[in-house]
Amino acid sequence: MNPHDDDPAVAVQPAFDELGRLSFADHSLDSLLRRVTELAAGVLPGRPVISVTILAADRPSTVAATGELAEDLDRLQYRLLSGPCLSASSTGRTSELVDTRSDTQWPEFAAAAAAAGCGSVLSFPLPVREKVSGAMNVYARRFTITDPATLDLVSRFADYAVVPVSNMYLYESAVERAQNLAVALDSRAVIDQAKGILMERFKLTPDQAFQALTRVSMETNTKVRDIAERFVATGDLRDT
Repeated sequence: MNPHDDDPAVAVQPAFDELGRLSFADHSLDSLLRRVTELAAGVLPGRPVISVTILAADRPSTVAATGELAEDLDRLQYRLLSGPCLSASSTGRTSELVDTRSDTQWPEFAAAAAAAGCGSVLSFPLPVREKVSGAMNVYARRFTITDPATLDLVSRFADYAVVPVSNMYLYESAVERAQNLAVALDSRAVIDQAKGILMERFKLTPDQAFQALTRVSMETNTKVRDIAERFVATGDLRDT
């Protein structure tokens, strides 16, 4: 018999080690969260599902989730403007709803969660970086997490998990911003090119040239960028 078999800390260490090795190259935020959930299911009770709440301009949104229960209960908290995920996101402190059948802090949410088959909700704030505020939410579907040893295990798991989850969210956000910036720069370049042609051909000022593009855009319900691209390519502001 292995002397470590009865040692919970040793038994769950491989899951913690894998959390530390999760790579951006191998995952999207959704797939990383699915893997975190798979690891959680192996070491935590209650067949957990996990979601990530991001709070931006005081408006919460779920950027990833591994099951409908997590998505539904996240949305319920957003509608109620109350619940553990909002508390953890806004305060930066862990929020525990250890028994949905007897909660007094968020009674309306707790009653709905219990009716949906959720026994416990634990929300852990993401590390604050680049002014990102959010939380990783663990929903226990089958059992209520009440004993101190299990609560400690969930907290330790979250300590390991929130770092790659937060980093992946920031990474994907940075990639999206870079892509949007590239598109914006491309749009500006072709619009400036079209303006230059209009200014030269019709002796217009820069403002008049841009107004000509936007007028055709509004009249034809077409993006200014598309009008500009067509004009640069064909010399025509409108389809012929």
